[in-house]
Amino acid sequence: MISTRFSGRILSSLLCGGALCIAFSLPAAAQVKSDTSVEHGPATKQVTVQRGEIVFISGDSVVVKMEDGTMRNFEHVPDTVTFMVDGKPVNIHNAKVGMKLEKQVVTTTTPRVVTTVQTVTGKVWSVQPPNWVILTMENNQNQKFNIPKGQMFTVDGKQTDAFGLRKGMVVNAQKVVEVPETVVAQEFKRTGKMPPPPPTPTPDVPILVVLVSAPAPVETAAAEPAATKLPKTASDLPLIGLLGALLCAVSLTVTTIRKTASLLFSSRA
Repeated sequence: MISTRFSGRILSSLLCGGALCIAFSLPAAAQVKSDTSVEHGPATKQVTVQRGEIVFISGDSVVVKMEDGTMRNFEHVPDTVTFMVDGKPVNIHNAKVGMKLEKQVVTTTTPRVVTTVQTVTGKVWSVQPPNWVILTMENNQNQKFNIPKGQMFTVDGKQTDAFGLRKGMVVNAQKVVEVPETVVAQEFKRTGKMPPPPPTPTPDVPILVVLVSAPAPVETAAAEPAATKLPKTASDLPLIGLLGALLCAVSLTVTTIRKTASLLFSSRA
């Protein structure tokens, strides 16, 4: 008799424990109403500009000389990275040495507060303050909830803590969670400029053309026979002229002396 009663108690305990286990395993999210709101703060923007010039390209690798003079090597550049040049996208396969690059990074930082309000309504089935409470939900299933510190419950329009809960009370509880967050978003703007084409000669500029003609044939004179006598290089005419001039001067001098003497003797007589 005693063994039968003892066995009945054990069976009842097992059944009750099984029911509690099933109730505890039910997902709380299915019975709790949750409302989430987001409040954004003022956003701040920061613009960073990087400039450079392509100095070397090999396959999908490129070396860029930055604006500050440093060299940066970019390997395995994907085709999806493009620069807008004259309204057209240019990737690593269309880029050229000497191409000017500019990359703008716009960083937007927005603070926000995410507020989550969880509301639960049910009938108290069991409570162990201040740790947990088991409520019978609208679907007649029991569900266990851990009681946060300072949690208040609303019973018949009045608020009470876990120690004021009794079995059979219909309670309503709300849990408000505010989580501050910072959302960072980045926007990339890539532009480029192709190197200028090589200069072409202006059509109206005269071009110097040098014509080289073949040298004229040189005629070689026949060799003259050797002279047997010395050539006559002077004549007697200059000497004869000099003697004539000298005689004329002497004759003129003698004539002058005679006239002077005749005048002198005639004046004395």
